[in-house]
Amino acid sequence: MASVYDFEVKRLNGESVKLGEYRGKVLLIVNTASECGFTPQYGGLETLYGKFRARGLEILGFPCNQFGKQEPGSSEEIAEFCSVNYGVTFPMFEKIDVNGKDAHPLYQYLKSQARGLLGSEPIKWNFTKFLVDREGEVVKRYGSKTKPERIEADIEALLG
Repeated sequence: MASVYDFEVKRLNGESVKLGEYRGKVLLIVNTASECGFTPQYGGLETLYGKFRARGLEILGFPCNQFGKQEPGSSEEIAEFCSVNYGVTFPMFEKIDVNGKDAHPLYQYLKSQARGLLGSEPIKWNFTKFLVDREGEVVKRYGSKTKPERIEADIEALLG
């Protein structure tokens, strides 16, 4: 695979989406969870989306239950939680694994392109973020503790 555009994923409603649909956009790809201490980052992500969407930012949320079983809900429950509690309007996708033998191919690719702290590849926790430029290249990886507002300058730079 040459870029994130080569992958196909499924929305919460089960609809398949080729990430090539986002060609030319700046992407922030995040593994999410509804019952995590970092869950309030949904609000910060939504703020970024509202501020930069018109300029070409897309935020893609991928629920994951691999960390402390903090995303136990069904697709319908996840969608409702995100909407009711944080007003999420950015695209959310089906629950996936981000680590291990069943890790989604997109996340295998992202991790190979941008390693974490001390060069580690596995995702450490929920709300790890990958910033992707308009050409589909992974530019940077941010850990769970990096709040969305701290990524704003990097997004702004890629949007031009």
